Amino acid sequence: MAATLVDLTHQVTTAMPVYPGDPAVLLAPALTTATAGVNVLALHLGSQSGTHVDAPYHVDVTWPTLDGLPLERFTGPAVVADLRGLEPRAAVTPELLAPALERCGEGSVLLLATGWARHWGTDAYLAHPSLTPAAAEAIVAAGVRTVGVDALSVDPTPDPGPEDPAVAALLADLTDEHDGPDPVDGPTLAAHRVLLGASGGGVIAENLTDLRALLEAQEAGRPVEVSLFPLRLVAADGAPVRAVARLG
Repeated sequence: MAATLVDLTHQVTTAMPVYPGDPAVLLAPALTTATAGVNVLALHLGSQSGTHVDAPYHVDVTWPTLDGLPLERFTGPAVVADLRGLEPRAAVTPELLAPALERCGEGSVLLLATGWARHWGTDAYLAHPSLTPAAAEAIVAAGVRTVGVDALSVDPTPDPGPEDPAVAALLADLTDEHDGPDPVDGPTLAAHRVLLGASGGGVIAENLTDLRALLEAQEAGRPVEVSLFPLRLVAADGAPVRAVARLG
C-alpha cells in the first residue's frame, strides 16, 4: 500500500479560535499586484495560534526556548491513544493511557485522540478532556518527550466566563468577598510543567485536527509517523506548525 500524507493542521484565518486571552489572528493584504506588482500578506498572530507547539520556555523562563530544542523533538513514529467518548472536561488518567504507553519507545510521539477537533470554532471546544498530573508523569516515565492533542490544551482550559461585563464584574466581586484576598491567577498548567520540564526538554503540540485516519491506520497495523516542525522563531515559547502524518 502506498504511503498516505494526512494534514493535521487547522487553517490560519482571521478571527480564528485562540486560547482565552491570546492575541487575535488577523490576515490582511500588505501589498497587492494592483499597487505593487506582487501580493504580500501581513500576519498578526500569537506564538500559540492555531495548530502549534509549546517549548519548555512557555511555562518557565529558565527552561529551553524553541530554538534550543533538537529537530528530533518535532518528528518521529507516532502512537495514538484512543480517548474518544470521554465526557466534557474529563480527566485523562494513567490507566486510560496505559495501552498506548506500552507501545511507546524512545523517540515516539504520543498523540491523544480525544475527538474534540469536531468542536473547533464552538464554545464546546474549551470543555475538552485533559491530562492529570499523574498521567503526564506516566508519559515522561515511558520515555516520551513529544505529545500532541486534538484539543486546545493538555491542561484544563478555564471557562472564559460571561460575556456581559456587568455579570462578570458581579461574579468577580462575589469571588473577592467569599474566596479571600489571594485568588489563583490563571491556570496552573500542571501537565504542561511535567511534560515540558522532562529531562532534555519536552514538546507539546496542540490544536491538531481529526486523528481518526491515524487511529484506523494504527489498528490496521500500518506505521504512523508525524512531523510537527515549527517556524524558526528566536527565543520563542512556541510557534505555529504544519502538522503532517505519514501513514505507511
